[in-house]
Amino acid sequence: MSIYIKELLYLLTRFIFFSLTMSRVYPHRPSPSSPSPYMSSKLESFTIWMKSLVFNTHGCTVYNSKGEIIYRVDNYDNKCGQEVYLMDIRGNVLFSLRQKKLQLFGCWDGYKWDDCSSNKQLWFHATKHRSICVNSCDHKGRGFTYKIVRMNGKLGFKIVDEDQEGALVAELKQKQTTTGINLGDDVFTLIVQPHIDHSLIMAIVMVYGLINNHI
Repeated sequence: MSIYIKELLYLLTRFIFFSLTMSRVYPHRPSPSSPSPYMSSKLESFTIWMKSLVFNTHGCTVYNSKGEIIYRVDNYDNKCGQEVYLMDIRGNVLFSLRQKKLQLFGCWDGYKWDDCSSNKQLWFHATKHRSICVNSCDHKGRGFTYKIVRMNGKLGFKIVDEDQEGALVAELKQKQTTTGINLGDDVFTLIVQPHIDHSLIMAIVMVYGLINNHI
């Protein structure tokens, strides 16, 4: 009986969380004066639900700290398809990820899409050997080398900057209620450090999900 009650409380907690969140969801519309809607001077927190809002598709939905949907991934093809798109709430593609064929290990290319056109530019390479490493292409001195570090015994990881002596860039961990109850294996909190492009971080999170068969 105690196990039944525990499972019932767990399901009820998840239902209440998503009911409250979805009841106040509305499109995220950045201010015209903002230099970039995907970068902030303060710490940013997001909730990632590893479910698509589109029926019978794979993907995930991302909310900001205000409960607004800011990113979505709707994979209409097979799970872990060879090309997947990160979009904003209006369906504009921000990044596309394309799996490289004939590679012994997981290898993906990330393309950044232009805001005003359908043009895209190769932005980074992600490879997996013992760990997942993400290296930028040449962008006029704006390069980076990120590494995904798994946290032992936990569903989550850290993204660190190898060019800055392992400085923390972002952290993904299971989302909990204020009383410390986990909301399941498909609900995460993503915390991104200041002055970091969180759309890029979401693209890297997608790479991790694709390599590990989560998207």
